[in-house]
Amino acid sequence: MTTPHPSLVLTDEVAQALGDGAPVVALESTIISHGMPYPQNVEMATEVERIIRDGGAVPATIAVLDGRPRIGLDAEGLELLATSADVTKVSVRDLPYVIARGSHGATTVAATMRLASLAGVSVFVTGGLGGVHRGAAQSFDTSADLTELSMTNVAVVSAGVKSILDIGLTLETLETLGVPVLAYQTDEFPAFFSRSSGHESPLRADSAREIADVMVAKWDLNIAGGIAVVNPIPSDDEIPANEIDGIIDQAITDMEGAGIHGKEATPYLLGRIVEITGGASLTANIALVNNNARLGAQIAHEYAALTGPA
Repeated sequence: MTTPHPSLVLTDEVAQALGDGAPVVALESTIISHGMPYPQNVEMATEVERIIRDGGAVPATIAVLDGRPRIGLDAEGLELLATSADVTKVSVRDLPYVIARGSHGATTVAATMRLASLAGVSVFVTGGLGGVHRGAAQSFDTSADLTELSMTNVAVVSAGVKSILDIGLTLETLETLGVPVLAYQTDEFPAFFSRSSGHESPLRADSAREIADVMVAKWDLNIAGGIAVVNPIPSDDEIPANEIDGIIDQAITDMEGAGIHGKEATPYLLGRIVEITGGASLTANIALVNNNARLGAQIAHEYAALTGPA
């Protein structure tokens, strides 16, 4: 068992589970503060934690509050993240600054991975991965999520790379970085809102146990870095690619016209897509996060069974 870093603040529930070798699932907080409007954001966060508990695991929503990295949040902490205008979007590069200033921070995929690893949590559920942005040949805009996956030993369950990104270049980059990409019960890499991206997944796994086996095999060999587990949105909840692609193009055009870039790009695009779709993309986003939570709890349970006390 990994001893949590002393700078972390763990809830009693999370600390007990980690001490017992019980399954724990990390959750990011940027989706709460910068990914969805209120009150759907706090409702989503509460529901995802319930799904993970129903799956036999302990949820650990991760954030920085008053400069302290928190592994697990109470209802008051979730409400603060969902409503406060003073919550910074925090990637790994921002963690020292936000902690030193005693500020609030909602953690991205990369920052959540790093803090989860410091706590000894090996499974993390999110909505979508960051990746290589469209036009990256000129902008060099590539998410820190990818480099973090190459370094930090956490399995990340998502619905694929956000479809506002360049999926092909993202897969090429993950290959270069040596990150295994396991598609769950499909041969195709999913595209967040859509089950289909037109890109084949490098690898496939058909059960949570298979995914846990890969985690054990990779880290037993001391091959550093995470595993990207991509789980397609349920078919009843998806927005087909031929519908969402034009909407994304319109949102990108609007973003460029507004001069928005950098870490503000993804929140703007997701919000604009919600507006254009009349809320349909928000409904799909919530559905895919819930679906990922169910799978994440199963993976955490299988991994704990393989690595926990005999």
